[in-house]
Amino acid sequence: MQPIIITGGPGAGKTTLLNALANKGYLVFPEVSRTLIRDQAQQPDGVLPWTNLPAFAELCLTAMSGQRREALRNTMPAFVDRAIPDICAYLILGGCEVTAQYQEAAAGYHSRVFFCAPNQSIYVQDDERPYPFEEAQGIHQQLVSTYQSLGYEVVEVPWGSVEERANWVLTRLNER
Repeated sequence: MQPIIITGGPGAGKTTLLNALANKGYLVFPEVSRTLIRDQAQQPDGVLPWTNLPAFAELCLTAMSGQRREALRNTMPAFVDRAIPDICAYLILGGCEVTAQYQEAAAGYHSRVFFCAPNQSIYVQDDERPYPFEEAQGIHQQLVSTYQSLGYEVVEVPWGSVEERANWVLTRLNER
């Protein structure tokens, strides 16, 4: 089965939702960009999205492509915390070209993408998320637009308890 994407703007409870899915026995892949930001920030010449977005996008592409390959090797459904189409959205936000390489790489995921909208009550600004909540909402809108333009079905996950959200996603995943 193609990997299932959980995405949306920052501060939307994506990681918590994915942790709940993992606790239910599903294969879950963590968000690549936050890990890369932490790792790159420790290096003297580290590549960060706010200093060199194109180079950071390349690092994300490599890591996310690896996650997708690994997910496809498994027989059970696998969920990813963000995916290659997210890179396309962030490149657009950064005023960078989205090359054919990224557009082609953005294919190959489950057609239904689950979106979690930013929620101000849980939003935390930190070193890996240095922008205000209003910018998180703008990022969310660009993500929705980008996924739709790439042909994905965008499904908004309603707010609720973590258990309710996880069960809602699993129910919608099995609908056709």
